[in-house]
Amino acid sequence: MVAPLWWEGVSRTPRDPLPGDRSHDVAIVGAGFTGLWTAWYLRRADPSLRIVVLEREYAGFGASGRNGGWASDLFPVSDAGLAHRYGRDAARAMRGAVRSSIDEIEAFARGAAPGAHVTRGGELSFARTPAQRVRAQAAVRESEQWGEDVRWLDPAGLASVCGVTGALGATFTPHCAAVDPGALVRGLADAVVGAGVTLHESTAVTSIAPGRVVTDRGTVTADVVVRATEAYTAGLPGATRALAPVYSLITATETLTDAQSAAVGLLDRPTFGDHGNLVIYGQRTHDGRIVFGGRGAPYHFGSRIRPEFDADATVFASLRRTLVELFPALRGIRFTHAWGGPLGIPRDWHASVGFDRASGTAWAGGYVGDGVSTSNLAGRTLADLITGTGSELVTLPWVNHRSRRWEPEPLRWAGINGGLRLAALVDRREAATGRPSRLGTVLGALTGD
Repeated sequence: MVAPLWWEGVSRTPRDPLPGDRSHDVAIVGAGFTGLWTAWYLRRADPSLRIVVLEREYAGFGASGRNGGWASDLFPVSDAGLAHRYGRDAARAMRGAVRSSIDEIEAFARGAAPGAHVTRGGELSFARTPAQRVRAQAAVRESEQWGEDVRWLDPAGLASVCGVTGALGATFTPHCAAVDPGALVRGLADAVVGAGVTLHESTAVTSIAPGRVVTDRGTVTADVVVRATEAYTAGLPGATRALAPVYSLITATETLTDAQSAAVGLLDRPTFGDHGNLVIYGQRTHDGRIVFGGRGAPYHFGSRIRPEFDADATVFASLRRTLVELFPALRGIRFTHAWGGPLGIPRDWHASVGFDRASGTAWAGGYVGDGVSTSNLAGRTLADLITGTGSELVTLPWVNHRSRRWEPEPLRWAGINGGLRLAALVDRREAATGRPSRLGTVLGALTGD
């Protein structure tokens, strides 16, 4: 089925749409994590603000309710890349700020979204080929230089954690939590409304301008307008080339048997992936399933987003096959769910948040799939920017960063899909040769690292 596992048992009945023209202090477009966290922290910073959140579907409809459930300290630009552009201190501050979002999410979920089952089990990244082992051990050395705590697990150490086969080892970092994102985003929506923020769902925004949001239900005027539309930004007039909507697809198994559970391990619920070039990601859910996803679905010409793009039988089959290769104990298991959706990718792979006080316009996004934690940081940062709070957050290197626009079609289509094919090709070559591929440097240049 295409509906995400996360939506089972969660009410998605839309709240009332916008009843006509209205005026607010702050209008936020998009009721995903970015928009809702922004409303949450703004309301806490200044309870007098009249805040409205506008959502075309229902809160969490997009990537916020469809992702793999990693709340990590990952940022799409590497520490080294940030240091090269902004200096080591700025890079350290950025990593620490994203990491602090895990604490924020944990604290919020304990009180307002216990069904999110936030569990900080860390992150395992397998080295499945000699080339991946080279990258993994380089990551450990780089971590040591930065004073971070990424450590190497040899095959014996890895076997004590999980029953993955064929891995030559893995890196492990404690800075990741497994999350049920559907429960988290709906709990956040309820909390935001309970705090006095107005949330209108089933309200399609057709254009955004300084001081003005036009919808199919009426026009909202506001001193501040926040664009929190992530992959759906491409559908707004004048923003087609701002973010590219690229699809990521996910599968989920039935609940593991006791024997399967013992063989797979992952009992502390670490998230897991590998050091390959084509991204894969997984977690063990609180009720004993395995959720496993990855990239590989094509970018669609003209930045199109359609419901039928959420499913790709070839990619789903590849994901199922890869999961069973990782954990042969799952051979024969039933996969109960398969779903997908677009995420937002900026041209330089550099997430950003910003506020232009002169025009009253603000934005955040471009998380490249690392948005569960980063969106929380975006909400906190936007709240400080809008209220004029002089915190350390407003000095972080992603604040007011401007990514260049994507190329026009057909160059955009050719470039993005060429990059996806190149990532898969590099992985195949490295598996065959056992050596890092020189094509990997080309791929790094394409992805901004």
